[in-house]
Amino acid sequence: MAKDTFFQKKATVNAGGKLIDLSSPKVMGIINITPDSFYAESRKTGITDVLQHAEKMLDDGATFLDIGAYSSRPGADDISVQEETDRLLPVVEGITSAFPDAIISIDTFRAKVAEDAIYSGAHIINDISGGELDEEMFATVARLQVPYILMHMKGNPQTMQQLANYDDVFAEVYDYFVKKIYRLRQLGVHDIILDPGFGFAKKPEHSYALMSRMQEFNILQLPILAGISRKKMIYSLLDTTADEAVNGTTALNTIALMKGASILRVHDVKQAVEAVKIYNAVTLS
Repeated sequence: MAKDTFFQKKATVNAGGKLIDLSSPKVMGIINITPDSFYAESRKTGITDVLQHAEKMLDDGATFLDIGAYSSRPGADDISVQEETDRLLPVVEGITSAFPDAIISIDTFRAKVAEDAIYSGAHIINDISGGELDEEMFATVARLQVPYILMHMKGNPQTMQQLANYDDVFAEVYDYFVKKIYRLRQLGVHDIILDPGFGFAKKPEHSYALMSRMQEFNILQLPILAGISRKKMIYSLLDTTADEAVNGTTALNTIALMKGASILRVHDVKQAVEAVKIYNAVTLS
């Protein structure tokens, strides 16, 4: 089991002055304020709808809320910085006001959007591009001193599926992490969370190859986020749809926990929290 690994991972992150203990896995609920995210039920637009969804996720046991205003599905439309900001900031401010104890993560690859969101009350930056799509991102994270979710992707949401070619996908992602972690540490970034980027510039077989070796990322001694909720790697294998992929997601989330995931990023918080409870009952017994 992951708890017996030789390598001791960093077990806490400081988000908004709160020390979050990741020695027991936590759940991150996804809130998409976009009209075109791949899973239609995750799309929330009006502030009332968003706040109701946020409240349910928090009641169901989410530790984090991850808010995204730019769809990163394959082939998604590009939008301007201004449009992303206009979508995002009222939601951050609304959640911060309604739920002041909520820990908010911002799903963006743009440094300016991230900075504005942090100043509006968010606590974590979740960057799908690992700093590749905005050269100011790493310096911004260092200056803000907030936790940073470092994800692996090639290209951008419009081009990534054409770049899903690897000789050894684990080796390439591992090398990417090593280089990025070094740069972030040189800048003084303390709290880094690793996301292998399941489905991002990866065919299902690449994602499963990464999952099969995910415990090997523990050598980097950093928390790992698994973002596999309702993704193609699940519904294509099961010959179903994203709408029908909750059972497959729970099964794969459980495997991710056994492989060392510290955070599950999900659409369905209740099911993920239940998976964590069962995992803890087994591993802590």
